[in-house]
Amino acid sequence: MSDLLVLAKIGGRNCAFAADDVQSVVDIGAITPIPRSPDYVIGLSALRSQTLTVLDCRKAIGLSADQKMTDARAAVVRVDGHTYALLVDAIDDVATVRGEPGEIPGGFGEEWNRVARGMAETDRGPVLLVDIAALIAGPAQDEVAA
Repeated sequence: MSDLLVLAKIGGRNCAFAADDVQSVVDIGAITPIPRSPDYVIGLSALRSQTLTVLDCRKAIGLSADQKMTDARAAVVRVDGHTYALLVDAIDDVATVRGEPGEIPGGFGEEWNRVARGMAETDRGPVLLVDIAALIAGPAQDEVAA
């Protein structure tokens, strides 16, 4: 993992993506819904000549999506040959990791335990490190049923 993180907020929590995993941060334009897609897949959008699958990170984690997102920007990532736009509550800044990531303290809930790789300290405070592949996989089936 690089020493740089892209800081974001998801469900009111301070979290981060490894900067090496984020291709860019972009404004999302029109989104075309995909019939029969999971709830956390909002639809498709275009970036230059590239198609992006747009995901609602709160729903992908299994959190409530009651609040309106305050940021129209998304983190663009590529996983297994597919490009995704990850919509979060807000994208903040880039920060440097201080030391090695540590264990996730209790109290964050099963949803976060599934998608977080650990807790990292930055000059902006502690953040949960998000596992992008786990996020893209969406909520566990028992979370969807709840």
